[in-house]
Order: sequence, then C-alpha cells, then structure tokens
Amino acid sequence: QVQLVESGGGLVQPGDSLRLSCTASGQTPDYYAMAWFRPSPGREREFVAAINWSGSSTFYAGSMSIRFTISRDNAKNTVYLQMDSLKPEDTAVYYCAARTEYDLVYRESADFDSWGQGTQVTVSS
Repeated sequence: QVQLVESGGGLVQPGDSLRLSCTASGQTPDYYAMAWFRPSPGREREFVAAINWSGSSTFYAGSMSIRFTISRDNAKNTVYLQMDSLKPEDTAVYYCAARTEYDLVYRESADFDSWGQGTQVTVSS
C-alpha cells in the first residue's frame, strides 16, 4: 500500500501563502492520481483539488482555482498544493489522497484508497 506524508502546513496571516507537499512511498503503483481534501461543516472530507498522473489534467472545487494550484513532480513522488491569498475560512487539516489511475482525475473521497495523516493549516491574524 502507498504511504502518504503531508507537510508544509502552519500558522499564517490572512493574505499569506503556503505550499503543501505530499510525498508517496512504499508500494507506489506505476501510475496514480492524487487529490487534496479538507474537512468542512457536515463533511469529513471536502474536495479541494485533484491531478492526474501526468499532470495534464487538474480539477478544483468551486472557485478554489483562483487561489490554489495543484501540481506534481513524479520524479520526487510528490504532489503540491500552492495556496495563495489565504483566508481564515481556509483553516483546516489538509489531507492528500491517492489511487491507481493514469489519465483521469477524481474528486470523491470514496474513490481514493490511500490517505495521509494530514497537515494543519491555520489562517489567523
């Protein structure tokens, strides 16, 4: 099974930026799609952004593409979430997820079978 480890979270002020990283190790499949989720009221895992294996396809929840950018470096087995213009409502634990897939992106938490432990992002003045 794939092990996922997130990093890069922290305490920042509104308007600041953070870049989250998620590195995969262990029995990584040849191709895997990845995504970021965070909890929201009433939902254990709310979709944030997703990317396919090659990085050619990305998908974002709502208007998150305006401030967030997902990318990946397969040579490092790492996916990133660049978060700009952070707002207090972005405060959450951010989780990365992975599943075997080459071309498609997925946005439902049930579609993923590997999860990290999460990294805390706190946006406060």
